[in-house]
Amino acid sequence: MIEKWWQRYKTLPLPVKASLWFVVCAVLQKGIGTITTPIFTRIMTPDEYGQFNVFSSWQAIISVFVTLNLNAGVFSQGVVKFAKDRPVFTSSLQGLCLMLCLLWSGIYLLAENFWNQLFGLTTVQILSMLLMIWLSAVWGFWSMTQRVDFLYRRVVVISLIMSVMTPLLGVIMVWNANDKVIARILSILVVQLFLYTGLFFRQMSQGKIFFSAKYWRYALAFNIPLIPHYLSGVVLSSADRIMIQQMIDNEAAGIYSLGCSVAVVMSLFNGALLQTLEPWLYRKISERRVLDIAPVAYTSFALISAMNLVLIAFAPELVAIFAPPEYYDAIWIIPPVTMGVYFTFTYSFFATFEFYFEKTMFIAMATVVGAVMNLWLNYLFIPLFGYLAAGYTTLFCYMIFAGSHYAFMQYVCKEKFPGIKIYSLRIILGVTLLFIVLGGLFALSYGNLVIRYTMLFSLLFLAYYNRKDVAERVKAIMALKKQSRE
Repeated sequence: MIEKWWQRYKTLPLPVKASLWFVVCAVLQKGIGTITTPIFTRIMTPDEYGQFNVFSSWQAIISVFVTLNLNAGVFSQGVVKFAKDRPVFTSSLQGLCLMLCLLWSGIYLLAENFWNQLFGLTTVQILSMLLMIWLSAVWGFWSMTQRVDFLYRRVVVISLIMSVMTPLLGVIMVWNANDKVIARILSILVVQLFLYTGLFFRQMSQGKIFFSAKYWRYALAFNIPLIPHYLSGVVLSSADRIMIQQMIDNEAAGIYSLGCSVAVVMSLFNGALLQTLEPWLYRKISERRVLDIAPVAYTSFALISAMNLVLIAFAPELVAIFAPPEYYDAIWIIPPVTMGVYFTFTYSFFATFEFYFEKTMFIAMATVVGAVMNLWLNYLFIPLFGYLAAGYTTLFCYMIFAGSHYAFMQYVCKEKFPGIKIYSLRIILGVTLLFIVLGGLFALSYGNLVIRYTMLFSLLFLAYYNRKDVAERVKAIMALKKQSRE
């Protein structure tokens, strides 16, 4: 059996092999981080765990300003557009990114106390953050150049080393440190310095150009208008932890962060499924065979909602595995955050049309509206209802986010596919409402084990009774990856 699969793997085209391994890398990095969560929650108090997660949230937000996300959209486009001059383009953007990081470091050091008070972080934490932001950008530049040429082996090796060394060194340093938050941060920084610094010098030696007026202007003109979009996306996913820390305390932020960490397990499955579906979706749109999309979308929504329901149902047991009793209240965060994950999956089926037809203004509008609303609702409800409110405000904003993309998709499709109805809103709402109701019922049953398990086994029995139909639909979705390559 293994030999058969190995022979089949060897016959795969290089782009397919590369795509497969890049997905493995992404799952590996996120998966090991999730697997090691139970260790860190047991050697760090909720207060310390909260401080570290707030640090990570600030890093995600500040990174947008410091690097302008140069290693994202503009670079992935530029390595193709300037393929003949790629080494120079790459080294010049590495130079620009380093200059921006040094500039912001200088701005920070000129008013060190002001920034420390604003972010609620120490000098060591902020300087470590700035260095980590630069190193992450270095990795982004290098890994993208590998991806575009399907050179997956080095990416896999470095990802594997990173995935193993980071938690291993983190556990050793945190276990033996008095300041466990600093130890956790420095453990990540040390590994990144070891693995990523050489990548910067390698690309600089290949391009040999630090400053290029042409490429610096191109990159800044392309990415600066996208900052509201990048920033809003980060705010929507990260700002709640910061606001909980500032409005309540670090311990509340730690408990909330754990609930998010458990719920985000589903994003690994969502990401893997989207990797399969997105090429197929773009192909159907390009071929104008958009009526083929709806049946696959409905099946995918039902599948993801069912997986999410299982996660919600087992929330008390999962929290017990992931953390000691001090974190138990995290169970109440899992239902709304998991429902939010469902909406981030569904929106992709709508936003694909916007991306394909380059309606970037619509994409930015939906993201900005969702982020601003999330900040406003958190500001209103966290003081009234505590950190639990952040889970439900985030869920509501993701619902608005998905709804906005559906409305924009309808607008685009009226222009591009006149007279064609892509999706049935009635079916989408039916699946979604059933999911939300069942998820709510599971959350209400957390205090009664008998009721919760009766509901769960009833749903599992229903799935088993319809197993043939379910299996056929899942096989049909899995077959789409093969179709998208043909």
